[in-house]
Amino acid sequence: MEKESRNFIENEIDKDLAEGVYNTVCTRFPPEPNGYLHIGHAKSILLNYGLAKEYNGEFHMRFDDTNPTKEKVEFVESIKADIKWLGADWKDHLYFASDYFDEMYEAAVKLIKKGKAYASDLSPDEIKEYRGTLTEPGKNDPNRDRPLVESLQIFEDMKAGKYKDGEMVIRAKIDMASGNINMRDPIIYRVAHMSHHRTGDKWCIYPMYDFAHPIEDAIEHITHSICTLEFEDHRPLYDWVVKEVGYEMPPRQIEFAKMYLTNVVTGKRYIKKLVEDGIVDGWDDPRLVSIAGLRRRGFTPKSIQKFVDLCGVSKANSSVDYAMLEYCIRDDLKIDNPRVMAVLDPVKLVIDNYPEGQKEELTIPNNQENESLGDRKVPFGKVLYIERDDFMEEPPKKYFRLFPGNEVRLMNAYFVTCTSFEKDSDGNITEIHCTYDPETKGGNAPDGRKVKGTIHWVSAEDAIPTTVRLYENLIDEEKGVYNEDGSLNLNPNSLTVCNAYCEPSLKNAKAYESFQFVRNGFFTVDYKDSKEGAPVFNRIVSLKSSFQLPKKAEE
Repeated sequence: MEKESRNFIENEIDKDLAEGVYNTVCTRFPPEPNGYLHIGHAKSILLNYGLAKEYNGEFHMRFDDTNPTKEKVEFVESIKADIKWLGADWKDHLYFASDYFDEMYEAAVKLIKKGKAYASDLSPDEIKEYRGTLTEPGKNDPNRDRPLVESLQIFEDMKAGKYKDGEMVIRAKIDMASGNINMRDPIIYRVAHMSHHRTGDKWCIYPMYDFAHPIEDAIEHITHSICTLEFEDHRPLYDWVVKEVGYEMPPRQIEFAKMYLTNVVTGKRYIKKLVEDGIVDGWDDPRLVSIAGLRRRGFTPKSIQKFVDLCGVSKANSSVDYAMLEYCIRDDLKIDNPRVMAVLDPVKLVIDNYPEGQKEELTIPNNQENESLGDRKVPFGKVLYIERDDFMEEPPKKYFRLFPGNEVRLMNAYFVTCTSFEKDSDGNITEIHCTYDPETKGGNAPDGRKVKGTIHWVSAEDAIPTTVRLYENLIDEEKGVYNEDGSLNLNPNSLTVCNAYCEPSLKNAKAYESFQFVRNGFFTVDYKDSKEGAPVFNRIVSLKSSFQLPKKAEE
């Protein structure tokens, strides 16, 4: 029997458990509530939750809310909704860094008393200057040997609001000559006269992330602090904090590679500007790869889980083609969703020999590949709408759809032959005329004759007018993500709005319901702009792609 493949994080956890370093597994996902989560965060969420579940351990949801200048309750609620939607269940383990502000303050006091931290009045520019470079060691802060009692008093005064923002900080006392710049006496507390979304005005000093994060993990008894590669150089500081503050059974930090998607925008700063400039419709715009945007676009938790699994867990940074994400949602939707008819660029088709006033209902399977979805009744009559590009006045070779004299199949209905057409003064086709063969009901001729073209349609009298939105990449893929000035290279055709007609079965479609519009792609009902009886549809993804999974992934 082939041995189960394990990623390097699982191997490390297995080793820790076997050696008795830990007797359980506790992981966490610790976002800062300063924006919406994106597809890269999904990897971290599902990895941390999956590890806790695999080892029958605990998964903690914790907000690292140590910077009130950028944090909002809106972001807290959106993150909670995203994580629940992805299927990660934190049960009763919901925490905030701000829950531990008292403990963090006491930890800083302890470090000062141990001679491991001190108060500094250097300006931010001076601290940067003293820090040195990657090739040159830093210089000691003139305040480095300040008496402990004096640093303690200053810290108390900082807490009491006696200093202005930026006027005084507390620095850890480590090593200004360290080859790791993060260990050159990093700031652990700063003054910030800002109201916090949870603690109000109780505090005017706030811990720095690199100081707060290991303390939060230690307090919660996290065993494995799984984070991305940019924190690898911060690990010595992480370990230093938990050791010097004196936590038993300290957590272990393990880093993995981020997931980068080609030609997408994930940076919070850029998305914030897109939102503020009105270029996108909020943080959940379907063109964004925020988790909220993907959900609104019609992606499913299952498709994102498959995508994350295919990407795998590694130590090497790499980029993933966006087409692989599209492959995963197509694979998820193709069998379990109804296939219905909608005409996105309509032109009238009149069946001249169809009896005047006659109407009928055709029975059509909801998905020919999934009989369990049953069938539905679709109205058919004398006047239909078809797609404008399903007719050509002078077709090229190998064009098998409708043109003068040609016979095609109306999907699940009849054979029709084009007899004439009408134009307006600008030369646009306004109406197409044809005749039908009543013996071909259901789309097959009793005499065995074949047609090469099949087109979809909706009954003009019964069709539901609806708005359909087609999306392309927000970024112009040929030019790359950024212009020379650092601005985004936006695709002017990222959104196309169609005034479409759909079959009446879609009239009462609910938010987030998904359908395959035959020949046009997979679509979902927009939760924000749809109204009762008037759904708005977002295209999730087109039907076909040239993307192929690597053979190893297919296996």
